[in-house]
Amino acid sequence: MENTNWIKLMSSSEFAERKKTCDTVIIPVGATEVYGPHMPMGSDIIVAQDVAELVAAKTNAMIGPSLEVGESYSLTKYPGTLYLRPTTWMAVIEDFMTSLLRLGFKNFMFINGHAGNVPMVGQVCRPLERELGIKTAQVDWWRFTQPRALGVCETTGWMCHGHASECGTSVMLHLHPEYVDMSKAQRVTPKEGDAYGKYDDFIDYTVFNETTECGILGDATIATAEKGKVVVERCVERIVEYMHEKFGC
Repeated sequence: MENTNWIKLMSSSEFAERKKTCDTVIIPVGATEVYGPHMPMGSDIIVAQDVAELVAAKTNAMIGPSLEVGESYSLTKYPGTLYLRPTTWMAVIEDFMTSLLRLGFKNFMFINGHAGNVPMVGQVCRPLERELGIKTAQVDWWRFTQPRALGVCETTGWMCHGHASECGTSVMLHLHPEYVDMSKAQRVTPKEGDAYGKYDDFIDYTVFNETTECGILGDATIATAEKGKVVVERCVERIVEYMHEKFGC
């Protein structure tokens, strides 16, 4: 069987042999939701899984189960968006981790492609760290890309890192150009205009379709595979460096 870092693709005997020298597992999580008219709704989880593969190839880590649906309630007005209740999502992740803990894993790295999942990962991981002495960490992917896209992407802020905009489209063009239809890419500013992002001292819960009709927020038209390649390479390099330091893998 071809060498793989995915647990799901290993035979039981292959897993047992690999586990002798591996106690770190990567868990990709994402979403299935509108991602503009030009990219697949699974872009968040597709990227998370690809990044997990790139990171696993440079570390002594295996890749565990993925969770392809996230907390996407604010995007449910768009066709095709799926979501899980937070309690359901956290219960599934906790069960994933319980199974992996039973198999002897001690270090857990979440590659998270969807912002809505961020607090839920923390709520599951914190008590397990304290109670069991394990190590956990999370990459909030689209926020993680921001400092590493400086000098690469032409825009900054939400024009670059908004939903399905320059950075996100560039990353997908690099990883999976076959999934991207640039003829449908758009440059979209928020419906609220200057009111968008006006308050930095309050958290509110705007329904996403009140901000953008097509699911894009920012400029997707200037995305390129070349930009995406640099961003992905910079991010993977940093994740690998961190895992060497944090997990010793």
